Amino acid sequence: MAEVINMPRLSDTMEEGVVAKWLKQKGDKVAEGDILAEIETDKATMEFESFYEGTLLHIGIEEGETAPVDTLLAIIGEEGEDISGLLNGEGGSTEEAKEESAAEEETEGDDSTSEAGEIPEGVEIVKMPRLSDTMEEGTVASWLKKEGDKVSEGDILAEIETDKATMEFESFYEGTLLKIGIPEGETAPVDSLLAIIGPEGTDVSNVTGDSTGKKAAPKKEEKSEAKEEKKEETTTTSSDSSSEGGRIFASPLAKKMAEDKGIDLSKVEGSGENGRIVKKDIESYKPSEAPAPKETKKEAETSVAAPYVPAGEESFEEIKNSQMRKTIAKRLGESKFSAPHYYLTIEVDMENAMASRKQINEMPDVKVSFNDMVIKASAMALRKHPQVNSQWTGDAMKIAKHIHMGVAVAVEDGLVVPVLKFADQMSMTQIGGNVKDLAGKARNKKLQPKEMEGSTFTVSNLGMFGITEFTSIINQPNSAILSVGTIVEKPVVKNGEIVVGHTMKLTLACDHRTVDGATGAAFLKDLKTYIENPVTMLA
Repeated sequence: MAEVINMPRLSDTMEEGVVAKWLKQKGDKVAEGDILAEIETDKATMEFESFYEGTLLHIGIEEGETAPVDTLLAIIGEEGEDISGLLNGEGGSTEEAKEESAAEEETEGDDSTSEAGEIPEGVEIVKMPRLSDTMEEGTVASWLKKEGDKVSEGDILAEIETDKATMEFESFYEGTLLKIGIPEGETAPVDSLLAIIGPEGTDVSNVTGDSTGKKAAPKKEEKSEAKEEKKEETTTTSSDSSSEGGRIFASPLAKKMAEDKGIDLSKVEGSGENGRIVKKDIESYKPSEAPAPKETKKEAETSVAAPYVPAGEESFEEIKNSQMRKTIAKRLGESKFSAPHYYLTIEVDMENAMASRKQINEMPDVKVSFNDMVIKASAMALRKHPQVNSQWTGDAMKIAKHIHMGVAVAVEDGLVVPVLKFADQMSMTQIGGNVKDLAGKARNKKLQPKEMEGSTFTVSNLGMFGITEFTSIINQPNSAILSVGTIVEKPVVKNGEIVVGHTMKLTLACDHRTVDGATGAAFLKDLKTYIENPVTMLA
């Protein structure tokens, strides 16, 4: 009998996976224990083996595709076995039902549209415009035209308050303002019915913003032709009047847009009434198409620098988010917005630590880093201040009796946190060896989920990048995370004299629900003592 294999949950936080590579192809024989595929989780790329034997009859998720946990991954059974029932049960009937439902909705939509009636000839629906890239709704601050007023193309209809500013909104149509859809002071989403413009006396009582009725094509074309003729006439007039009189007619919005874009209005031909420059003229203006200005003798003698016109192409590169990047975003967002973070910073004298490290590393086969010293000191300070080694659960505060140190490691796709179990029982040399091994696995995507679970405290070090001080987001369910900066050579005061010293800044981010300010400060005080006197960590 055929067996259905679903996308497995390969880590405690995994919600979806990516099939990085199939190691078996459709029709291949599969034995129990054979590796079927490599699956990328939110933490690592892992091999997934078969628990069944038989023939690979169906592949449900192709290489490079992403699917939620429990989605059909593959079907294994006897060669030639009919699996149509499993495939249909998986999604065939559902897809058909969706298609039928969509078809029914479309039919109903057509019926309702026909019942709503056609938009009367010559009537134009004006909707709430999107006046900024982030605008989702607008408020009508004031109407400059009332119902029954004549409206020309380019006339200001209303002042609309967006999420960024209050802007004038001009009409793109001419006729009579037959209906105002949003009264002054009211707010409505983008694309809501703002107004209706059309021939005077037209009945628009049944016209709504959702109407999709068709207009009579021939008459519309006639009106369009007449409109174009009028535009040509007004354009000619605008050119003459602008050049003769020297005054430039433009709407306030067009002037603002021209100023923002660095466009010289004298070079723009207006398509509004009496040659008035309107919004669409600025939007469609191209410097290369601007008519060459007629240079007079006086202008030739007095050369004026041309205004700067920005040029270039806006573009983006889209990079698909990896499973790790999605999980990092989700987990850090949950931590930052749910845990009340606060930060404590101390500056540590590193002279003794530098001297001690030099002596230790002179021993054969021994290599200790400053990060190893910080991890060891943190573990010992946690033993003295167990409340920092805690978790918040809502009903209770859990104080861990064990000390598992998480060490943040940067990898190509983001950040992982391998865990040193019982770090307080390790020597600095053992900490260094384990960190090096885990970091190597992380960068090669060989870390196992169990090697990233169970941390009670985390250390994040950016000193190797020259960062002097920074704050980190708590790695929940931890209550604190330590940010380690670089060692800086600077003037310091010792015994009343200014001398050259070496210092390092440490910042502790705490969850105020579990770690009070005094508790965090006491922890940092002992941490400072251990780092400044490394011999105390060897006792």
